[in-house]
Amino acid sequence: MPRYRLDIEYDGGPFKGFQAQEHGLVTVQGVIEDAIQRFCGETLRIHAAGRTDTGVHAIHQVIHADLEKDWSPDVVRDALNAHLVPHPVTILSATRAAPDFHARFSATGRRYLYRILDRKPPPAIEKGRVWWVKSPLDVAQMEQAAACLVGTHDFTTFRDLACQSKSPVKTLDRITVARVGEEVHLRFAARSFLHRQVRSLTGSLAEVGAGRWTVDDLAAALAARDRRRCGPVAPAAGLYLSGVTYGPEDQVGISSAAS
Repeated sequence: MPRYRLDIEYDGGPFKGFQAQEHGLVTVQGVIEDAIQRFCGETLRIHAAGRTDTGVHAIHQVIHADLEKDWSPDVVRDALNAHLVPHPVTILSATRAAPDFHARFSATGRRYLYRILDRKPPPAIEKGRVWWVKSPLDVAQMEQAAACLVGTHDFTTFRDLACQSKSPVKTLDRITVARVGEEVHLRFAARSFLHRQVRSLTGSLAEVGAGRWTVDDLAAALAARDRRRCGPVAPAAGLYLSGVTYGPEDQVGISSAAS
């Protein structure tokens, strides 16, 4: 039974998250599995590198699926895209994967982008795709505060109460904060994240950027290991899963996306 790796992007706005839900709720997983059923008649479960929340977007998500027939990867990509219309989900590439490849468990790293629009006029074109903050943020202060979050820490303060991870200890490999036109972009990289960790960190870093917290306040909140010390959780609209990395044995190109 051939295993296929699918690299995808989606607008999370219309969906109740990635993971399939009961009661007929529309999810990214649900519409992809439905597209597979209509393409080849198979009812199956796909697996993803990350299960994004309601309203969270993906620039580069990775999933895998086992199909009974040995289809050409380009046929899989194009057929699924045809059946995904009109949902805002696109299969960027389809490639054959090793039998032991797993989109989630084989991943060695994940990257997230958070976009903040900090201007007084509200967004029109980008509504639902950025977090609108009316006052300018101090990027230099946010950068300084972000530095204290890099490394291995107990992130209980920035862990959602519903998080099912066995441990609150995670290692953040990198956080960058940069001004991009009228937006502030925060980029996070780690092997894995706690539930809503990125949105929790972003909300607290925005408090620093707005001048309501100091850098020391953020460091103290981290050290407190107390969820009550977290700042406001940033909304889902500005968050994007921007990349997933794998070991050399799992690295496959996405050249079929351009063919």
